Amino acid sequence: MIDLLKKDDNNAFSEIYSRYAASLVGFASSKLFDLEDSRDIIHDVFVKLWQERRELKVDRDLKAYLFKLTRYRIVDKIRKNITREEYAAMVNSLAVDYEVTIDQEMAAKEITHIIETSLNKLSPRVKEVYLLSREENLSIAEIADKLQVSEQTVKNQLSTALKYLRASLSGASAVAFMCWLS
Repeated sequence: MIDLLKKDDNNAFSEIYSRYAASLVGFASSKLFDLEDSRDIIHDVFVKLWQERRELKVDRDLKAYLFKLTRYRIVDKIRKNITREEYAAMVNSLAVDYEVTIDQEMAAKEITHIIETSLNKLSPRVKEVYLLSREENLSIAEIADKLQVSEQTVKNQLSTALKYLRASLSGASAVAFMCWLS
């Protein structure tokens, strides 16, 4: 039968398929949860058998060879499913970790409001230094150059702004911080 298959005999291929396909599907479905996956694997095994028919090297009987091919395909399928499940679990954990609750959103708005109100109470120059540092991400040297003041002046004004904001935020509700941090 193998010799006929190597000579491109379609009838030999059909005979091999009819003899072994059902038992191979049964074997595959006993290892996998999905019958369609089992059928797909057996389809792939027979496609591979046909494609490699001329180079086929069967040491023992053909049935053992086909079961061996099927076993390798099952292992590959299980590995792929495990990888997909691991990725799905990672994606789900990321989604859960970054869900923002209404309480967290309200707390963030409250904190933002406190910061904005506090910034408006600072002198215009101190507020400008803070905004250049935190919102435009300029370095102390860049701010000093832009405002035509010394770096020490920038450091002092930034320090003043941060101290004032910390003091303002310490008066904010502890609940807001807890919600925001969780």
